[in-house]
Amino acid sequence: MTSQNFRDYLMPNDAERIGLARGVDLHTYGARMLATEKAQKLKAHWQAMLDETFRGITPNGEVQSGLFSLQDEGFAVEEAVRAAQALFASLDSARQQQVSYAIDAPQWRAWYNPEIPFNDYGVRLDETSAVTHEAFWSLLRSCTSAAGFSRVQQVMDANHFLGELYDLTHIMNRWSFHFLLFGSPSATQPWGWSIYGHHVAFCCFIVGRQLVIAPTFFGVEPNVIERGDASDCVLFRDEEQLGLALMQSLSARQQHRATIYQLMEDPAMPADRFNFADQRHLGGAFQDNRVIPLEGVCVAEFTPAQRQQVMALVAVFLAFLPDGPRAARLQQIEAQLDNTWWSWIGGCGDDDVFYYRLQSPVVMLEFDHHSGMWLTNEEPARFHIHTITRIPNGNDYGKALLSQLQQ
Repeated sequence: MTSQNFRDYLMPNDAERIGLARGVDLHTYGARMLATEKAQKLKAHWQAMLDETFRGITPNGEVQSGLFSLQDEGFAVEEAVRAAQALFASLDSARQQQVSYAIDAPQWRAWYNPEIPFNDYGVRLDETSAVTHEAFWSLLRSCTSAAGFSRVQQVMDANHFLGELYDLTHIMNRWSFHFLLFGSPSATQPWGWSIYGHHVAFCCFIVGRQLVIAPTFFGVEPNVIERGDASDCVLFRDEEQLGLALMQSLSARQQHRATIYQLMEDPAMPADRFNFADQRHLGGAFQDNRVIPLEGVCVAEFTPAQRQQVMALVAVFLAFLPDGPRAARLQQIEAQLDNTWWSWIGGCGDDDVFYYRLQSPVVMLEFDHHSGMWLTNEEPARFHIHTITRIPNGNDYGKALLSQLQQ
């Protein structure tokens, strides 16, 4: 049985992976890692998906229309514009060019999860000044709730904590992320920004007083920050416990139907259902056009109390949104509950590891306990967690709204 203490799975100091990163800069480390056949195949696969015309995630290959509309959600756009302009002004002219992309640029979709630099889009925040860092905090604060601001800070710091565990903070630190700016910050015209890197992807599209944040990818390995100071915390406990409580609230028959695979790496899984990069996730990096069939149990048959549990779980996943946009999203999602499906992989005992997915025409949420990448556990464990939020049917990156503006 896997120990629940991540420190039992720390790599030894002479581990090959640590040796490849120690004493060299990021670009040398990246070249070493990308020279492997496994990384080259992954990069080529990702590039092929990036080269596809964007359609959006669907259950059957057909994009459902009429789901998203331009509206006033009460987003404080002027504050975000000022913050973005200040961040841009903090960069030198060369970096201003590096960070700037057209509003419909394909680089929106180029985010990735590993610490390996799979591309060089935008600017790396760890190569910018403290002034830019403070400006980024201001921009992030202007586009999130207080809880959302804290969450993004925490997952960025969790990356730094992992770097500290192996003395590799030159590779993994709280600023080792790409930052990109799309369009020109404006109170009326569409624009946006994204940040991505190891265990973080956060894509913000803004048009007037409306805000779309999707996709998001948050992960932690380990799921705790333990320095013995005020930064100590446990991450993703609510997503874990609320998801488990919902599954446990179902009848035995519903649990059986919701469980699409009994084992986390089940021999019954088809070849495309599990891979080393995403493990059980279906909506990971570059999966913008994936066909993801509805599976499990439809929320239409849930009791009123269970439907409330579903919405409480959704609210936790989307807590990063500021008040107005969050209220609009929750209303949109609740209106589709009868078309929402709940699926599960693994056990649902108090100590089990698991994956779950909530999927409707307007939202897809995924949660997964992973096996080790920088830790040595060969089986999934609760101290390595990945979460994803997506907007199916073409509104990831706000693209459904942008297409309406461009008609």
